[in-house]
Amino acid sequence: MLHSSAMVNSHRKSMFNIHKGFYCLAAILPQICICSQFSVPSSYHFSEDPGAFPVATNGERFPWQELRLPSVVIPLHYDLFVHPNLTSLDFVASEKIEVLISNATQFIILHSKDLEITNATLQSEEDSRYMKPGKGLKVLSYPAHQQIALLVPEKLMPHLKYYVAIDFQAKLGDGFEGFYKSTYRTLGGETRILAVTDFEPTQARMAFPCFDEPLFKANFSIKIRRESGHIALSNMPKVKTIELEGGLLEDHFETTVKMSTYLVAYIVCDFHSVSGITSSGVKVSIYASPDKQNQTHYALQASLKLLDFYEKYFDIYYPLSKLDLIAIPDFASGAMENWGLITYRETSLLFDPKTSSASDKLWVTRVIAHELAHQWFGNLVTMEWWNDIWLKEGFAKYMELIAVNATYPELQFDDYFLNVCFEVITKDSLNSSRPISKPAETPTQIQEMFDEVSYNKGACILNMLKDFLGEEKFQKGIIQYLKKFSYRNAKNDDLWSSLSNSCLESDFTSGGVCHSDPKMTSNMLTFLGENAEVKEMMTTWTLQKGIPLLVVKQDGCSLRLQQERFLQGVFQEDPEWRALQERYLWHIPLTYSTSSSNVIHRHILKSKTDTLDLPEKTSWVKFNVDSNGYYIVHYEGHGWDQLITQLNQNHTLLRPKDRVGLIHDVFQLVG
Repeated sequence: MLHSSAMVNSHRKSMFNIHKGFYCLAAILPQICICSQFSVPSSYHFSEDPGAFPVATNGERFPWQELRLPSVVIPLHYDLFVHPNLTSLDFVASEKIEVLISNATQFIILHSKDLEITNATLQSEEDSRYMKPGKGLKVLSYPAHQQIALLVPEKLMPHLKYYVAIDFQAKLGDGFEGFYKSTYRTLGGETRILAVTDFEPTQARMAFPCFDEPLFKANFSIKIRRESGHIALSNMPKVKTIELEGGLLEDHFETTVKMSTYLVAYIVCDFHSVSGITSSGVKVSIYASPDKQNQTHYALQASLKLLDFYEKYFDIYYPLSKLDLIAIPDFASGAMENWGLITYRETSLLFDPKTSSASDKLWVTRVIAHELAHQWFGNLVTMEWWNDIWLKEGFAKYMELIAVNATYPELQFDDYFLNVCFEVITKDSLNSSRPISKPAETPTQIQEMFDEVSYNKGACILNMLKDFLGEEKFQKGIIQYLKKFSYRNAKNDDLWSSLSNSCLESDFTSGGVCHSDPKMTSNMLTFLGENAEVKEMMTTWTLQKGIPLLVVKQDGCSLRLQQERFLQGVFQEDPEWRALQERYLWHIPLTYSTSSSNVIHRHILKSKTDTLDLPEKTSWVKFNVDSNGYYIVHYEGHGWDQLITQLNQNHTLLRPKDRVGLIHDVFQLVG
């Protein structure tokens, strides 16, 4: 069906022309190639109201009622020891967490899920210095929020450091999250077991008690105890191995850089690897089960090339001395970007040149490019909260396009990227879609954020913004963003600010006013005669759901433009139509070309309607050049007929992506 509004009552009358356009286009197809965290005041006392707080498993009042952790206790460093038993399929572990107190408190709240806490103690910094034993802590558990409370005997004072020691144990998980067991069969039919972690988004709490929110970045020192027939891997390189009684070995790893808990990883397995060195000296290794070792060589080649590319593109060296990529037999997602130890589904990393297809090669290359991009977007700079998951997933998806095109142009991923946007448009045109950035509090709500909207729509609006700003300005802006927020957390506005201050020298020497000029009082951008504020424009794409429909009607040298919300499954005569259109307004960076010139014209549509004057008479006009914009276009009057005539006469006057875009829009309009 077609969508219409007051200005375009003739949409229904145009149905014949649209169907005509559809059939004509089909006939010529062969021609077309944590800011909201809560603080507890220093004067806090347990409430006397028995209904004020939730009840712990032992029947006592639990002293915290929010889903998010209080911000009065800040983790600085975890010293984590883990001993998995691959025979009994369980693990014992201990940790010592260094914390800083920002406001006085009588309890510490951490995340913990399905862990048996066997002991918990607390030391002050002075006690630790003089090696005094820790004081025992009472532990309360509130499974509904996956939290535990450590009740301290004396109030913890602000600006002081303390050390929390916890002993715990659990079974290795049977699913694909937390610290779980995975299995594979050898060519000889033997079943072998490995222990693997997968913590994103909220499953680190299933492996060790922690402050399991992205804003609580810390350093991690990890020790893994294992049998001699296995190896242990973690985020950082191994420092040493200690031989213990009974033939056990204990691997000690370097302390990590500052990072969020969901990026911690460790694995115990019997895998083999191949390795190489990047131009900057980073050791890259690909791990797989012994029988599949011959399928790791392409992944190594691609990883070395892509890591070199990213270091140059971002102007920031990968900060670790090693990067491991490992193919896990049982893995829920395509891959996970743990810093320094990326885990993959086997089909996303292994490539057999004898049996794998060209599409397999493209897939493996894309997934490697995606996860390596995360070493900057997500790992180095992390979103403050999961409502902005697109800041890492949308960017990683977008960087697939940039990196694969630059390193493997023969794979022609640039053409495939159109499908990325076309697929999410179909979902986004339904009223059941959601904004890119939306509130998410519970683990279930957070998990639901990992969808096409965060990944694909996020990538598509970034590609549109890159086309709007220009590739050089866009790259400079994201470099500023990464450098400014390295080892920190960021939110939407931080990205828009960086992209609004990405001027080039040419902006000044050409006589234009640069939007980061200190004389200007806001981050306004001079863009071909129009002032466009990046934040104002982009929030219309991130904070409201859906996709706009641009309606174009040519009248001589004048173009009448109108935008409305494009909806599938809702007709103008439906009672909910008007309500679903209200309050939807996008700032659309339009591009268009005409029959009279190859010049790409640009205009920002900020209102429901607008009029453009063409510099000269033209027989046709085509909007959304190269399909870089995230919007659907409908041409009223003779607009479709004029484009179809041109395609029949000489289709090469329209770019290949423009021809594909026309077909896509027609399918959407008559769908």
